[in-house]
Amino acid sequence: MSRLSIENALTDFRRLDLLALGDTPIHRLDARAKVLATLAFVTTVMSFDRYQISALLPFFIFPLCLVILGNIPAGYLLKRIALVIPFAVMVGLFNPFLDSRAMVRLGPLAISGGWISCASILIRAVLTAGAALILVSVTGFSAICHALNRMGVPQAFTMQLLFLHRYLFVLIEEAKQVSRARQLRSFGSRGLGIRNSGPILGNLLLRTWERAERIHLAMLARGFSGDFHTRRESRFGGWELIFILGWTILFIILRVWNISAVLGRLLTGT
Repeated sequence: MSRLSIENALTDFRRLDLLALGDTPIHRLDARAKVLATLAFVTTVMSFDRYQISALLPFFIFPLCLVILGNIPAGYLLKRIALVIPFAVMVGLFNPFLDSRAMVRLGPLAISGGWISCASILIRAVLTAGAALILVSVTGFSAICHALNRMGVPQAFTMQLLFLHRYLFVLIEEAKQVSRARQLRSFGSRGLGIRNSGPILGNLLLRTWERAERIHLAMLARGFSGDFHTRRESRFGGWELIFILGWTILFIILRVWNISAVLGRLLTGT
């Protein structure tokens, strides 16, 4: 990984945390309401049959509303979602070969069930990855862990999640320094081959381990006792209840009725 790509990854991680510092109505909602609404959204999207495409399209209204109300940069979000697409393509790559049964005909063109299920996987990946990124952007990872803890998730688990998130920055910072030192000590392309990657990765692991231990000692010296501390204190009130109930009712309606098909029949008069 080049130094530039490492710095880009670090910038992306930090920008998610910076976006969570906003002061929009979505940012001010209690984190538990946003976590529960996102969980209901993901569960509903994943509950559809593998051949469903049109029924999934109305679900884009949830991430779209949060992006607008949370003032999240759409271009930045789309670039991050695009990183998930290759993984979704790999999951559905062989569907067209395994399921060649024609399910839809567009004139002389027959579309097999494999292509439809592959498209369904891509849409679900975009919806769920987008919802997760938006949740982090309008809430912050620390607040999400705090909310999970207040909802009954064991503190040992949420604390591990929080440390994993924070130590990613430590790992990326150390990787940036190792990469810079490697570039400075290599003349031309000498020493940049893959055969030298093993010792570099080992050195990176040891440096990260030592720095994580220093950070842990510093946390203990400052009175860390395992409790969560978030930048924004909030409480679960009426707006949070309306937020959860409103979205949950909408998800149930969209799950029971295929709104796209209903609108299509109304427009075509069939």
